[in-house]
Amino acid sequence: MTQYDYDLFVIGGGSGGVRAARLAGGLGKRVGIAEEYRMGGTCVIRGCVPKKLFVYASQYSEHFEDAPGYGWTVGETAFDWPALIAAKDQEIARLEGLYRKGLENAGVTIHETRARLVSRHEVLLEATGETVTADHILIAVGGRPKLHDALPGHEYCITSNGAFHLDELPKAIVIEGGGYIAVEFANIFHGLGVDTTLVYRGVKILGGFDDDLRDHLQETMIAKGIRIVCHQILEKVSKRDDGRLEGRLTDGETLVVDQVMLAIGREPNTNGLGLDRAGVDTDQRGAIKVDAYSRTNVDNVWAVGDVTNRVQLTPVAIHEAMCFLETAFKDNPTEPDYKTIPTAVFSQPEIGTVGLTEHQAAEKYEELEVYRASFRPMHNILPGRDEKMLMKLIVDAASRVVVGAHIIGPGAGEMSQLLGISLKARCTKDDFDATMAVHPTAAEELVTMYKPTYIVKNGARVD
Repeated sequence: MTQYDYDLFVIGGGSGGVRAARLAGGLGKRVGIAEEYRMGGTCVIRGCVPKKLFVYASQYSEHFEDAPGYGWTVGETAFDWPALIAAKDQEIARLEGLYRKGLENAGVTIHETRARLVSRHEVLLEATGETVTADHILIAVGGRPKLHDALPGHEYCITSNGAFHLDELPKAIVIEGGGYIAVEFANIFHGLGVDTTLVYRGVKILGGFDDDLRDHLQETMIAKGIRIVCHQILEKVSKRDDGRLEGRLTDGETLVVDQVMLAIGREPNTNGLGLDRAGVDTDQRGAIKVDAYSRTNVDNVWAVGDVTNRVQLTPVAIHEAMCFLETAFKDNPTEPDYKTIPTAVFSQPEIGTVGLTEHQAAEKYEELEVYRASFRPMHNILPGRDEKMLMKLIVDAASRVVVGAHIIGPGAGEMSQLLGISLKARCTKDDFDATMAVHPTAAEELVTMYKPTYIVKNGARVD
């Protein structure tokens, strides 16, 4: 038997890589992990965690506006951007420390360096020039924001990575993109008092989500004062003598702002990883090709998370890592389950969704019952806020199984997590109807919509 330095070597210290390394170490395996930046990866260091903290901060402007409706008198308020950045950095450092401690407690050797493959069993640690060997290699290097090198003036732009480290809050910003990252940051900056414009090439934001949610959010964002320009892209970005930026759109309009943020998608972080040296195949996007068990075409090299062309969500990467452990080290081949994944968009109002959109369900089922409720949540009544909440259940009429649930409004993300259990268990609309409501809550609407709003037969709506 060939002796290797490690039973498992993980390249990438994000959520998937850390979970795999820590649990493998807990099994008594000799494990090494290499991370060139900070332990925690995109989600913890420059993604969902700091973003959610920014979301909380940006919501206070509306909280202050609503306070008089509840009898509170709020004096003059002021926002301190450097204070938020410092608090965010402190929390990220704390979380990174927990990730490191978990690895160390599991006996994992941490290498603070960029690593790349030399062969199917060899990994070069670039910081020291040392080459280590491993029986199994797991690639979990994630993805990175697209930089749009073809855009003249792209060097003046930031991505979501840079948005977390701005020295000062801009007075005006233009964000290009219509996905969840663009939408979330548009709401964040607007809530912090920034004049915000969202530019998107599509018809409406958040492609892939249920159309009712897309329409509701786009209309609400516009009503809040966020400018949304669809059917346009940035054609050029230039820097003025006063330091501000000019973004020229394809229709000729020029936007003068302090920052331009590109949120036009992400790409797998595989450049310079040495995949060719190990014979690992990638697709046209550069994503690592894997089978149903996260194994590459090289049988001892595996990949999980955003570096593969699958579902790009942190919990999915963690799930893939745990399935990898079952397959590689527990003699229990386990495929990741990608069905019925709940997800949230921390826009304002936020979105929670699980299962099929109405369009997807109409393509799959002959007849649907669609239950839809739109109302002002109780919190908005006394302040006189007109913003509404939307809930929608999509039911296969033949089996009565709820195949889609979509919410936009306060607490939608939290609701989607629990709805994920119900839809995963294939609960029927009758199960929902038989469930006692919790009153007064917004969520009680999910169990009190007794009559379909409309029917969809063979893809056509029937009122």
